[in-house]
Amino acid sequence: MRQTWQGFRFSKRVLLTSAGVSGCIILLRLLGWLEVWELAILDQSFRLRPLEPTDDRIVIVGIQESDLQQLRKFPIPDAVLAELLQKLKSYEPRAIGLDIYRNLPVKPGTEELLSIYRSTPNLIGIQQIQDQRSQGVPPPPILIDRNQVGFNNLVHDPDSKVRRGLLYWEVDGINYEGFALKLALKYLAQEGITPQGTQDTPSQLRLGKAVFPLFRPNDGGYVRADDGGYQFLANLRGPANRFRQVSLADVLANKVPADFFRGRIVLIGSTAESLKDYFLTSYSTSAPGSHELEPISGVELQANFLSQILSSALDDRAMIRVWQDPLEWIWIFGWSWLGAVISWRLRAPVRTGAAILLAIASLGGVVFGAFLVGWWIPLMPAAIGVVTAAIVVIAHIAFLEEELKRSKEFLNGVINTIPDPIYVKDQQHRWIVVNEAFCRFLGRSARDLIEKLDYDTLPLEEATITREQDQLVFETSQELESEASFTVQSGITRQIATKRSLHKDAAGNVFLVGVMRDITERKHMEEELKRTAAELVRSNQQLQQSATQLHYQATHDSLTGLPNRQLFQERLAQALDWASQNEQLVALLFLDLDSFKLVNDTHGHDTGDLLLKAVAQRLTRCLRGSDTVARLGGDEFTVILPAIPSIQDATRVADKILTTLSQPFALQGQIIQTTSSIGVTVYPEHGQDTETLLKASDAAMYQAKQLGKSRFFVYDPGIEIPTTGLSIYARDAS
Repeated sequence: MRQTWQGFRFSKRVLLTSAGVSGCIILLRLLGWLEVWELAILDQSFRLRPLEPTDDRIVIVGIQESDLQQLRKFPIPDAVLAELLQKLKSYEPRAIGLDIYRNLPVKPGTEELLSIYRSTPNLIGIQQIQDQRSQGVPPPPILIDRNQVGFNNLVHDPDSKVRRGLLYWEVDGINYEGFALKLALKYLAQEGITPQGTQDTPSQLRLGKAVFPLFRPNDGGYVRADDGGYQFLANLRGPANRFRQVSLADVLANKVPADFFRGRIVLIGSTAESLKDYFLTSYSTSAPGSHELEPISGVELQANFLSQILSSALDDRAMIRVWQDPLEWIWIFGWSWLGAVISWRLRAPVRTGAAILLAIASLGGVVFGAFLVGWWIPLMPAAIGVVTAAIVVIAHIAFLEEELKRSKEFLNGVINTIPDPIYVKDQQHRWIVVNEAFCRFLGRSARDLIEKLDYDTLPLEEATITREQDQLVFETSQELESEASFTVQSGITRQIATKRSLHKDAAGNVFLVGVMRDITERKHMEEELKRTAAELVRSNQQLQQSATQLHYQATHDSLTGLPNRQLFQERLAQALDWASQNEQLVALLFLDLDSFKLVNDTHGHDTGDLLLKAVAQRLTRCLRGSDTVARLGGDEFTVILPAIPSIQDATRVADKILTTLSQPFALQGQIIQTTSSIGVTVYPEHGQDTETLLKASDAAMYQAKQLGKSRFFVYDPGIEIPTTGLSIYARDAS
């Protein structure tokens, strides 16, 4: 329970810190203040990853400085361009991309060039659509009529770098295809691959194995970026010169074999620095000793876009993918939480700093590892979250410790004025303040106790009990008074009463204050009183047992265990009183054994006693639990039948008794045969008090004996008993 409570408090503080820090960072992220850093980290990730192999499907015919010097003219004349295209066409490439603006004729050779345009269906020219950076350049009219034109517009970030490509662009209701996409579709058509939409998002382009995710304004590290057209994140193969290149002059001079071009895509474009067709990318860095960034030619940039499309469609090369905003927010919160946890657990600034550096290094490794498999995960927000959350928690801990120090000083000054032993504990159950009385009581100095646990000072069992009671107060925040044993340094065990309560300072630090009182003498007196009380209880129990036994002996027959005459009269009186109040009948049977004296004389008194006990048992078994069987003395028995419906019920019981007692008795190997005579009376018909009813039943019993024994007789003083024959109320059991 203690661990659960401390875990809740720890989690609450960490979560609050993490939520606050991550919320601020997400706000900074949405405001765009981290975009520059994220783009810089993306560039560095590109430069750190291994260079990818050259894409042999693409060949660049570059117009180099040497070509310009040899031609001594620019733009290149149409005749030279026609000769170049004718040679390349003869080499049977899959597609030819002319990354040179040719909206105006450059004589001589214009007709020859137009003829080549008409006869080369796999030739793709370029145009530049008007945008914010230029007025646009139209394509050769003959090529646009033949749908052999793609635009080569580029998307520039605020730092002028190109990190995105364009597949489509809709302008004034017209959908234009990009130069690289146009060439790729020519190549992929021979592989049986055509552009399709995805099942979930039909507007997204699918080529073979690849789905090209549509760039959104806040993808990756971008914030409110221009997402016009169908953009995708560029995944370049490397810096400049990562594709096979030949010069214009070498091709015209037949220095390049045909196999170099056959079955490939040939791009024709400017690589001469004087033409300034160069752009900055993620791979653009400063050369040693220079502040200028190394650019890449426009034709090679288009080659990279083309290669990305082909390798994604054919080779399943990873696209650059990004998380959606909610997942990125969870990512930021998670790293902020980690920074808060590290600081809260370690607390020491040096260890915390080392752990935070390790966490940031791990974060960098995770982000770079994800980038290697095609995921652009923001690093800067998470790194800021780790560091900021750690700093916030460290500052909070410093504040808590300062307030704790002040609280200790205040408590120490207060409790030393109190004569009772007092201690103060923190939530880790360490003594942080003890007064002089507490030190004297334990026989230890304050130096030996401060910052120590109960287990460091007390025996294990006592320390466990003390800790459990302290923890109960921490968990419930309720005052607790308890008594326990306390062994001091001298080895003497004292009995103490402790009152515990919680206190909180301005910083929220929680303390447990325990005030102790020595109750050893009081406990000794209580033990003496308990022993005396226990002896009194035992004596009282013995007296009650003796009284119960004496009462039983006084009210029960010693031979048979049946109620004796005294108890019989009490129960008869109770039965008559109850019957009077409830207008019920009570029957009284007076029973006498026939020829019992003969049994004693013939078999002895011991056998006679056994017979009496056996008769008592049979009578008890054949009657209700509410009936009473009593022995008045000798061989005389009585039966009280309370709450009977009628006199016939009493005679049925009498008849049952006669039958039961007429069965032979097996006593000590002897068979004893006996019978009984029963007199039957009923309240209130035959008497309304015990004495009258008893005399009447006794007289009825003698009337039964006079009629021949082994029978019952219902008392009726008004009927004269004849000397021969039986009364209608008499029954012979023989």
